[in-house]
Amino acid sequence: MLTTTAATSFVLPAHEYRRVRWRNGLGWTREILRRRLGDDAQSPGSANHDADDWDWRLSIAEIERDAPFSTFAGIDRELVLLSGNGLRLRFEDGECTTLDPPHGRARFAGERAVTGELVDGLTHDFNLMWRRDRVEATLWHRPLVGPMVIFAEPGTAWAVHLFAGQAQFADDSGLPPLAAGDTAVLQAGETRLRHVLDGGGEALLVKIAPVA
Repeated sequence: MLTTTAATSFVLPAHEYRRVRWRNGLGWTREILRRRLGDDAQSPGSANHDADDWDWRLSIAEIERDAPFSTFAGIDRELVLLSGNGLRLRFEDGECTTLDPPHGRARFAGERAVTGELVDGLTHDFNLMWRRDRVEATLWHRPLVGPMVIFAEPGTAWAVHLFAGQAQFADDSGLPPLAAGDTAVLQAGETRLRHVLDGGGEALLVKIAPVA
C-alpha cells in the first residue's frame, strides 16, 4: 500500500507498478509513476494524469526482443541497465551505443529514432523521461553503505529507486522501509526538505528541478 507523510514524500512498492504497453505497442514497461512537478502527495501515481500530461516519468522497460522504441516529442530520456547482458541502442542517424553490464546508461532526445537490440537475452532497463521545456533532470547511480542524507530544495523533487538491498528512513518522516525494487519520492514544497536513508544496497537517485 502507498504510504505518504504530512509533507509530500511517499513510497511506491514495486508490486504496485502498472504494467503497460509501449506507445508503439512493441513492448512492455512497468510504470512507476508520472507526475507534474508540484503535485501533492495525495496524487502520487498515474491515476490523475492522462498518458501525456506529465513533467517527468519513471518506468522499467521489459525488453524481450529487438524492437524500435517509441518516440516522444519534447522529451529527453535516460536509460540505465538494471539486469541482463546488455542492450545496444542503434540510432537512425548512424550512432550506436551499448548499455553494458552491470549498469550501463545512455541519455538522448526522445525524438530520435532508435532501435533496441538485445546483446544476449532479455533486459530490464530503468527509464527516466522528462519534458525539457519544463524541468531539468539529473540521475546518479550510488551504492548505499550506511546513512545517506538527501536535501530537496524548495520546488524540487527527488526519486530514490532502490534496485538492490534494503533501506529505511532514519528520520521522523514516518516513511516505510524500502525493499529492492521500491521507489521513494521526496518532494519539497516552500521549505527545504531533509531525509536520511540508511541501509545497504544500490540505488538510482533522480533530481527534478524546474527549468531555470
